[in-house]
Amino acid sequence: MAVGKLYIGRKVRDLRLANQATQQQFAERLGISVSYLNQIESNQRPVSATVLLALADKFKIDLSDLSGAEGDRLLSALAEALTDPLFNSQAISHQELKMVVHNAPGIAHALIAAHQAYRHNSERLASIDDTLGRASAIVEHTPYEEVRDFFHFMDNYIHEIDVLAERIADEIGIGDQDTHAALCAHLENRFDIRINRSTDARDLIRDFDEERRLLTLSPYLIPATRDFQIALQIAQLAGDEIINQLLDKAAFRSSEATEICRMGLHNYFAGALVLPYGRFMTAAREVRHDLDLLSARFGASIEQVCHRLSTLQRPGQKGVPIFFARIDRAGNITKRHSAAKLQFARFGAACPLWNAHRAFEAPGQVIRQLAETADGVRYLCIATQVTKGDRGFHTPRQHYALALGCEISYADQFVYADDMDIGNRTAFDPIGISCRICERANCVGRAVPPLKSRLVIDHRKRGRLPYHIG
Repeated sequence: MAVGKLYIGRKVRDLRLANQATQQQFAERLGISVSYLNQIESNQRPVSATVLLALADKFKIDLSDLSGAEGDRLLSALAEALTDPLFNSQAISHQELKMVVHNAPGIAHALIAAHQAYRHNSERLASIDDTLGRASAIVEHTPYEEVRDFFHFMDNYIHEIDVLAERIADEIGIGDQDTHAALCAHLENRFDIRINRSTDARDLIRDFDEERRLLTLSPYLIPATRDFQIALQIAQLAGDEIINQLLDKAAFRSSEATEICRMGLHNYFAGALVLPYGRFMTAAREVRHDLDLLSARFGASIEQVCHRLSTLQRPGQKGVPIFFARIDRAGNITKRHSAAKLQFARFGAACPLWNAHRAFEAPGQVIRQLAETADGVRYLCIATQVTKGDRGFHTPRQHYALALGCEISYADQFVYADDMDIGNRTAFDPIGISCRICERANCVGRAVPPLKSRLVIDHRKRGRLPYHIG
């Protein structure tokens, strides 16, 4: 595979400092001059293939760990923030944005946070809501969004938790025996907690009585949800120390954000326990990422499988870079993550031409799509509709579309690519990230004009859109 130009000066510098080496010592180990190393670290020159191989050989690192995935996420978020009309007077090129992301990621994060605070300030002022006049509430983005960004920029992979969960899974035999039996036995033997399934708990999914050492679960949970809740209880007990350390390091602005993140880390731990990293990734490769087969093998829901596939980013043992999203009927993206080049918009709905929206029209089916974004990158996209909720005629249920995909270069590792004409460029549908930042000038699916473009109105003519994008 050809190696493109990589400006990874910050990563090279961090690696050198982690090895407590001077530039002279580090350059000697790589077999390059000090001046060349200095230029690499300051992002004045890209690393060559020779230097990449030397880094892998001398410092035993995975070349995929030096990829630009983290930079892609930050670049996408920064570019979206700068489409705001607030910055109309500033003509900032894509190359300038890349320089900021590569050389000063801290400044990029700060600018994104500042824009988010400005955006919430404007929204609250416009609606004259109850928070008007309370400065701290106006200038800070919501705790939920702060936590969302935490997981986003962690690449949705938490190494310390993942490794611990996998070790426990190996110890108790997840994958070698019935998952439910293994989780129940561990909960009782290790933590002296019994499980009760009481009809009185119908309105609750789970209820832990610490004093009585009793975990009560609704008797109407499907097996996958039931086992996940047991794993969640183990996560709260076994992962407490590591999670507290992660929360201290994250230094959230409010206790509310801290507790929201704690819940997210508990959920992450539970998912990593019932779908242990090594076994799950091996199985995914064996069945070519067949969601139904993975669900059956591990006794997990389709959503749990999709979410876990998007977290397979362990250094030195990465899975296929996948994007994953969960979308409700109104088009709101309620979960989002991308280890691929495609990055979801931080605000607004997803592209209406994306196949995820069609999943609601065909419950139980897998909808496939070949798609190409405006930057010319092509993807295999799959989507399916799922229903969540307890059993019972009067029980309300939630309906979501799950969207999953990868760049087309990985399509052969997915069973869903079989018989698709991936070699034919005309077979790819043009999609975008969201209308507000998409530059496609003549898109039939456009809902709103792009923020950064000038609109030209010709009252004599009407095309697909009632305006021309200048």
